Amino acid sequence: MSLGQIIRKKREQLNLTLDEVSRSIGFSKPYLSTIETGKVKNPPSDQLLTKLEKALKFEPGLLLHIAHMEQIPPDIRQKYESTEAEKQKLRQLIKNLIHKKTGKGRLDKLLAESKLDTESDSLPLSAGRLVPVINKVAAGYPADFNDLDYPVGVADDYVRCPDLHDPNTFAVRVVGDSMEPKFCEGDIVVFSPAAEVHNGDDCFIRLATPHETTFKRVFFEPDNQVRLQPRNEKYSPIIIDGKRINGIYRAIIKYEKL
Repeated sequence: MSLGQIIRKKREQLNLTLDEVSRSIGFSKPYLSTIETGKVKNPPSDQLLTKLEKALKFEPGLLLHIAHMEQIPPDIRQKYESTEAEKQKLRQLIKNLIHKKTGKGRLDKLLAESKLDTESDSLPLSAGRLVPVINKVAAGYPADFNDLDYPVGVADDYVRCPDLHDPNTFAVRVVGDSMEPKFCEGDIVVFSPAAEVHNGDDCFIRLATPHETTFKRVFFEPDNQVRLQPRNEKYSPIIIDGKRINGIYRAIIKYEKL
């Protein structure tokens, strides 16, 4: 989502017209329209963005941060965001360690004192985000895979998703051929825990007892049964008890080698 799309979405959420925003901040309606549509030739000034933050009830400094990030050269921005992700990883690891050693009550106090409070660890709204590639998922029979031991949003590799803002989104590399021809081995697929799952969706499924994961289309059957359906017709579907499932995450983006 671009800066202009973020501004327009927030304005519409507040039920404000361009005329109303234009009058409140002292900039012309046509100019605001070019910002929202991405047709503006020059980046909006810091003065304008500050006024928009106030008029549209954004967190102070948020639009300025997004606009400045969009102007950073891609290679430098990649390094900056990777560093921020590593800092997030360190905060989460320290939080987990303190929690194990002291318990939650003591944890909250220590986090406040050390300024490591992770209540807002989800990255702020931005024009896209780096999504962690946490491991591989079997597009075949369920396989043992310790996938989500990683703190949310942290991994050794990342892919950029320009229009994505779910902080819990993760990506995996496909292994196997059961989801061909739509998904092939080596493709990177992005999954969002916030996305609603319907019959027939392509999903990352986490199973318990034993812990396994797989990538299949899901169909919800009677008696709490779930059918995991490969796209490749040479593979048979798998029927499992819904009680075994401890996570179903819908695929929302695919990166493939050309």
